[in-house]
Amino acid sequence: MDFKGMSFFFKMRDFFKDPMKKIEKTDIKKGDHVLDYGCGSGSFTIPAAKLAGSNGKVYAADVHPLSSEKVKKQAEKYQLKNIETIQTDCNTNLKEASIDVILLIDVLHNLENYTENLKEFYRILKAEGSFWVDDHHYEGSQIQEKITENNLFKFSEQVDSLYKFTKLI
Repeated sequence: MDFKGMSFFFKMRDFFKDPMKKIEKTDIKKGDHVLDYGCGSGSFTIPAAKLAGSNGKVYAADVHPLSSEKVKKQAEKYQLKNIETIQTDCNTNLKEASIDVILLIDVLHNLENYTENLKEFYRILKAEGSFWVDDHHYEGSQIQEKITENNLFKFSEQVDSLYKFTKLI
């Protein structure tokens, strides 16, 4: 029941705030491989898949099994064939350095062991990749501190409520 309630809330939010407007502020481009971690019902997965195009790929990862079902239905509705779902609470099973862009939108506050998640994100992100975080539960300085405290990522820029990080090499 919690997932259905959350999905309804996101549907209402998305009606008033088009998710594409937020995703367009990231650096996703045609052909990119994107991880939408904590994708929920796919609010940001669908716009990311549209930007990545048919030669790109979006991995929609979430801990909840109903998330995969919802995202698959949304992909069908929009005739997007570049979305793959992953059910996980940390390990994505993606290849090392295979992801161009990671999206962590309104999820950081829910990560039980974000240190392990950050290690996984570091492992799969390409050296020149970007990691975008937005979480209205935290101030910007808190987001920056949480993402950079383990010396895996460095803060790059802020675009509205989105914070961009890159890998420390």
